[in-house]
Amino acid sequence: MFEGLQSRLDGVFRKIKGEGKVSESVLKAALREIRLALLEADVHYRVVKPFVKRLEERALGEKVLESLTPDQQVIKIVRDELIGLLGEEGAELRLSGHPAVVMLCGLQGSGKTTTAGKLALRLRSKGRHPLLGACDLQRAAAVEQLRQVGEQAGVPVVGPDDGKDVFAVAELALKEARETGRDVVILDTAGRLHVDAALMEEIRQLAQRFEPGEILFVADAMTGQDAVKSAEQFASTVPLTGVVLTKLDGDARGGAALSIRSVARQPIRFVGVGEKLENLEPFHPERMASRILGMGDVLSLIEKAEKGLDTEESRRLAERMVRNQFTLEDLRDQLRQMRKLGPLSSLLEMLPKAGPLRGLDNVEVDEGRLRRIEAMIDSMTPEERRKPAVLDGSRKRRVARGSGTSVQEVNQLLKQYKGVQRMMKGMKKGWVKKAFGG
Repeated sequence: MFEGLQSRLDGVFRKIKGEGKVSESVLKAALREIRLALLEADVHYRVVKPFVKRLEERALGEKVLESLTPDQQVIKIVRDELIGLLGEEGAELRLSGHPAVVMLCGLQGSGKTTTAGKLALRLRSKGRHPLLGACDLQRAAAVEQLRQVGEQAGVPVVGPDDGKDVFAVAELALKEARETGRDVVILDTAGRLHVDAALMEEIRQLAQRFEPGEILFVADAMTGQDAVKSAEQFASTVPLTGVVLTKLDGDARGGAALSIRSVARQPIRFVGVGEKLENLEPFHPERMASRILGMGDVLSLIEKAEKGLDTEESRRLAERMVRNQFTLEDLRDQLRQMRKLGPLSSLLEMLPKAGPLRGLDNVEVDEGRLRRIEAMIDSMTPEERRKPAVLDGSRKRRVARGSGTSVQEVNQLLKQYKGVQRMMKGMKKGWVKKAFGG
């Protein structure tokens, strides 16, 4: 996400840097480029106009014209304004009542059911005992989907008996929670392909009758301004307490993320960054602003690594690398460690696009290639993995057949492995101490 906007803004900043000391006309031309970049990224026009106006007031009023580093001054101003536009830091669910009630609403396909499971898993990890209520009785198989999500999250699901309506299901879920000691009920409500009167009335009555402490609007970041418009309509019907933005790991232009808080007047609380139930994170406006400007999001990358990587295994692999004992088995183990962190493309997005890493914004990651490498290594014997030199023509053909690849791909893997070995020879053992504190 944000690749197009990131690239356009980077071009604007480079033009300013190329000018040395800039004139007022150059700055105004840059601001016009920023306005066009935001509109092309599907940011709502009601958000773009005041945003650029504030940029202009600050850029022309903070002695940028007299600065020796005008590009850095403008980047700082844009970053500050982006943070203000995105709103406050995401907050954990505020739970009150016995049980506490959380209601999810939004359009069909926005990811409400999966988000219900993600929130339930997040609550479980914090010592809570949630329960899911299947209040989407409109979409075929919605109840069954929620049951499957609940099973994955290790959370019970209350669905409808024959003839029950959504209000009866919600009542049943609260009753079940009280009787079984569950302290949070998450209601997954029905969506529509578009906002309609019947949907809004059902949502309004649910909110009025059960008084949820949290009413979260779930928006698909891929739908752009449509998500913003529907958020505004939902906010006028029920007292929303926040937004959950899903599919932030997709290739959308990012307009919804930049618009929804201003238009719907509701903070973004959580973001979905993958399909797995673990892939739900609190919203961090500073980190998102940095990613939009190509500065990366190293803090999120570190957090992912701390959660997903086995520290002892990482230390073992690093030590074998610097001792030149790195085998194909170690390469496979390292790839598996990396894949625990999520898609490689999303990890690259978190790296700053500056200096030697500038070209990473144009890198296309072939996730399938990584899986094929694992398959090739798995198709080798233990001896071949530890001593690749024994791989002659017939062995390579066997490995290719066993992994569903070609001899050419096997040769390419071996060539890359030799390159890694050569690189490792130039490394000092002190690097392990520095990296792992050993």
